Amino acid sequence: MVVVVLIALCLLGPAQALTIYRIGGADQSPPALDTAFDFIQIAWEDVDPQAHGRADLLDVQHQRVIPQTMDPNANLAPQIEALGGRILILEWNGWQQWRDDDVLIFDGDPETAYLGDGHYLRVAGYGPQNKYWVFDFGGRFFIDRIRFFPRQQFQFNRFVERFTVGVSDGDPLKEGTREYVVDWRGSALDFDIVHRVSENTEPFIELAFPEEPIKQLFVEFPENTRGIWEIAEFEIYGKGAVAQATYTSNIIDLGGPAVLGPIRWGGETPGGSKIDLSIRTGDDDDPNTYWRSTFRGEERTRFDSRGRPLTLAGYNRLARGEQDGITADTENWEFWSVPFEFAAGQGTVPTDRLRRYVQINADFHSNAETGGRLDYIELAVSIPPVASSLIAEIFPSRVAARTPTLFTYTIDPRLEADDLGFDRLAIDTPERVQGVEAVRIGGVDIAVETSRLDDDGFEVVLPRIDRQRSREQIEVYFWAEVFAFNTVFSGRVRDSTRPFEVPQPITVQVDLLNLDQHIIGTFDLNPAVFTPNGDGVNDQLQIAFDLLYLVNTIDVEIMVYDLAGRAVAQALRLQAASGHFTSTWNGRDDDTKLLPPGLYMLRLTTKTDEGEEHSQRLISLVY
Repeated sequence: MVVVVLIALCLLGPAQALTIYRIGGADQSPPALDTAFDFIQIAWEDVDPQAHGRADLLDVQHQRVIPQTMDPNANLAPQIEALGGRILILEWNGWQQWRDDDVLIFDGDPETAYLGDGHYLRVAGYGPQNKYWVFDFGGRFFIDRIRFFPRQQFQFNRFVERFTVGVSDGDPLKEGTREYVVDWRGSALDFDIVHRVSENTEPFIELAFPEEPIKQLFVEFPENTRGIWEIAEFEIYGKGAVAQATYTSNIIDLGGPAVLGPIRWGGETPGGSKIDLSIRTGDDDDPNTYWRSTFRGEERTRFDSRGRPLTLAGYNRLARGEQDGITADTENWEFWSVPFEFAAGQGTVPTDRLRRYVQINADFHSNAETGGRLDYIELAVSIPPVASSLIAEIFPSRVAARTPTLFTYTIDPRLEADDLGFDRLAIDTPERVQGVEAVRIGGVDIAVETSRLDDDGFEVVLPRIDRQRSREQIEVYFWAEVFAFNTVFSGRVRDSTRPFEVPQPITVQVDLLNLDQHIIGTFDLNPAVFTPNGDGVNDQLQIAFDLLYLVNTIDVEIMVYDLAGRAVAQALRLQAASGHFTSTWNGRDDDTKLLPPGLYMLRLTTKTDEGEEHSQRLISLVY
């Protein structure tokens, strides 16, 4: 249940449009502001899969969410499916869900046992000749140890003589690279071996595990050379907090197109734990596109059998064979933002347009000793906006580097009856401007007055722009220098009589004069020299690129090469349409090992029906 609390301070002055949403923090008071605002409290427990929310492997309470902590004396094997995992066996037709008497090894009854007498060979002389189990936890856990043993009365003549134990952290980028591959009829899983015993004579086996996150635990038991083996119980014991847990909010409907303000949060990340907090915004209440197989070759459609667009509920009603995947709705939703710096406690929502729907995600990364804690998340929004539309452009759009240039920043404001209006325009610049030359509204000069001018930009004072002055073009002339390609002069407008309202960002519209251009626009890496040594400074390479002229989504990949031309890592892989995209790379290869210092080339590749297009940049890795 969502509880709405209206704060009415009965202050004099114009009505406010500010709303603050808070997820969690039920034990805290509403924010203390010297203005009237709406306050909407959302409980952590309100996550609903039908509203695209989830809370995986979290201890969820009113006050906070934290990763679940494992009882070191609790056997995880019987709980795996309740945790969202599964237990697999290798059959003649590939990896399948456990069946029949497999349950005997995790039923909690040491008086029952699974017999290693070869009965698991479903087809004589064909298929896997050993017994295989994979315990997939559904998430990443720290495993302390495993134990397995026969029944008491058979401990001396039915113990396991040979076995192999492996692990996988579930990272899809490592698939096919781990040392031990178990493949049958194209159904393959691979693992890193942690234990391999070829001459065992002990009935009770207890094995310790390295302190690293594990998603899948693999065991292989060949037939004994003398007699049969049996396993009465196979026990798995974890320790510490779960290695990875996730909270994803329900889709939050703001009630109308809104100006999205700062996002704030509270919590802590002790002992090297981490919380990656991100946000995405959209124009409808579903961030996904659902696909149905038509059973005509590889054809699939976004519509049901009656021609209606598929929804989450409709997709779930399809027969399993009809369900043909879920992809991101890139037409109506932005991608997840780059994670905010958690220690900062606040950040700016990366959008330059009005949005009605938002969703927030928190990924918890724990170590074996401790995990992070998230107390609350707050988002400030303003409805109605100061203007329904703000279309901006800057001239000239191409200049010589380090050359003083007179820029014209032009805004076409379009206001509806309920819009608040504005009287301030802020423009961000790469350094302090040399001067603001002129300001014009509707072609008429007005007195130049700045309320702020510093190294980050400036703000000019305007006569009030409201519905009566809609579409009156605003022009600001200022001198500045540019030092980098693709410098963005972002801007915001606000109403100075409403200091607590969220300033509205300006949308920059670029006219494309020549459509016969490359798909890849900008491709930027920052910093050019980065040092992933864990000191918190330049530990991540920031990646940004633009894709142009695309109607549908395409495959996009960024690979990392050394100077000998060898591929050493995959930095990014996704499907995307036109837009601006950001990501990060931590300097590690596909085995999560830190690459040696040196020069590396990042190559951005797009794949369309017309072929591939590439763009590449050099970076220096130093530590």
